[in-house]
Amino acid sequence: MNPFAEIRADIAAAIEAAQADGSLPAALPVERITVEPPRDPSHGDAATNAALILAKPAGRRPMEVAELLAARLAALPKVVAAKAAMPGFVNLTLDDAFWRAQIPAALRAGADYGAADLGHGAAVNVEYCSTNPTGPLHVGHGRGTVFGDALANLLARMGFAVTREYYINDAGAQIDQLARSLWLRYREALGDDIGAIPRGMYPGDYLIPPGRALAASEGPKWRDADEAKWLPVFRASAVDAMMALIRDDLAAMGVHHDVFTSEQALVADGRVDEAAGLLESEGLIYVGTLPPPKGKPDEDWEPAPLPLFRATQFGDDVDRPLKGSSGEWTYFAKDLAYHLDKYRRGFGELIDVWGADHGGYIKRMQAGVRALSAGRAKLDVKVCQLVNLMNAGQPLRMSKRAGRIVTLRDVVEEVGKDVVRFIMLTRRNDASLDFDLAKVTEQSRDNPVWYVQYAHARICSVLRHAEAAGLAVDRAHLLEAPLDLLADPSELALIRQVATYPRVLEAAAVHHEPHRLTFYLLDLAASFHALWNQGKERPELRFLDADQPERTRARLAMIAAVQVVLAGGLQLIGVEPLEEML
Repeated sequence: MNPFAEIRADIAAAIEAAQADGSLPAALPVERITVEPPRDPSHGDAATNAALILAKPAGRRPMEVAELLAARLAALPKVVAAKAAMPGFVNLTLDDAFWRAQIPAALRAGADYGAADLGHGAAVNVEYCSTNPTGPLHVGHGRGTVFGDALANLLARMGFAVTREYYINDAGAQIDQLARSLWLRYREALGDDIGAIPRGMYPGDYLIPPGRALAASEGPKWRDADEAKWLPVFRASAVDAMMALIRDDLAAMGVHHDVFTSEQALVADGRVDEAAGLLESEGLIYVGTLPPPKGKPDEDWEPAPLPLFRATQFGDDVDRPLKGSSGEWTYFAKDLAYHLDKYRRGFGELIDVWGADHGGYIKRMQAGVRALSAGRAKLDVKVCQLVNLMNAGQPLRMSKRAGRIVTLRDVVEEVGKDVVRFIMLTRRNDASLDFDLAKVTEQSRDNPVWYVQYAHARICSVLRHAEAAGLAVDRAHLLEAPLDLLADPSELALIRQVATYPRVLEAAAVHHEPHRLTFYLLDLAASFHALWNQGKERPELRFLDADQPERTRARLAMIAAVQVVLAGGLQLIGVEPLEEML
């Protein structure tokens, strides 16, 4: 269903024919040959780098190979013109009928239009939203959550066997502090005056309900007990309560995970020792000292011998400690064990979605994965930059007491799940994003989610009016529409945009960039709205024309194909394609 894949197949056939008659040598590398729309539309409908890829191994000049391929491709019925262009591209102009054929293809496929078996069932693990369970999700967490969920949807649509995973960071000092904070709320529920929450604790009101629940179920038994006795109990209760909050936040966003993995369980099961033992057996651990911290000199710093992983052998800048001076495992050591666990569960492709403050951690984790898997596993890390929460252009300060929205759930309840999910993908993940509460509730072109949903709703409205006028708008009748009546340049441009949807899905999945889909949906919606508006000024372009029933049927088929693509794209990013707008 991907027209660009079809053209690539034609190019492959032309290469094989040239090899068969001796015009090109055998055994040429064709894997990196691409076909894509040229940046300048005046150059045609599609451009290929085939000649640039083949020239050197063929012992020919790029333009010579380009001219050879252009001559062969020009003979195809679907090709109107094939031209070689410097430094060695082949630009193709295709027959309008080739593009019109994508309308029935989209109508027949429906929600599956653009799907492909790109992954051939390969297992992919996408880990996202793995925030420390110390409170509800905030807006920044929402960005990585939406990104990871949309990427998982894309990969599944493109034929990968996707597992969505959440890593629960439930071990370490921050969880002990959470447990102590919960103990204070427990005592508060018993009637004790706990005063101000001490610095370093978690002061959030979200610990009050679980504190009350513990007071009701446990009574005062832990009030005067030694910390060593109550800390494990309150640690487990705190993590359970926070994960319940987080799961509710995820459900409000329409997000689900297939697997929740506990850091504490990995440590308790000896998985960290096992991972370290594997590295040691390969000679990848040695005892050494770290250089002093960069920046301001620390007079108290003293070099200490530590077990170091030879990360530099696998692309990192320095070797990394697996234990601290206290003898405790480092976060890095525990993360190595976790990624080894994922690899041993059968995942050769690992995708982690991290927050903005973890960029410096990427090289060491990729080095660790390469070492633990003997190079058989690949880790791709996607870092999502900060979200700047605003209202009417003014930054919102994070202050719950001042009544300002701070949690992800607050934002979802304020503007809706669909708005949050769409807006989070309106910028590249590696660029910061402004989320303006006033702007995302406007009904204008400046509100991207409204603009795309409105295009879908407009098409639904046209189809309802057509049906009310006695026209058949079911897919069977639209599939028989005389599409050759769609000849206006603006109609053909819209059809070409529909036809690029399968390629957009493929590129978004291959490059792990779901924002490509929202960019595309905005462009498609803009083209549809533009054609709608042209109909006001040029009656001959109106979608419904009682005097031209066959042309009307063709145009209904065209916009129904646009509807298929808009609905499919919105559903992939977790946004409902509305049929009516208030």
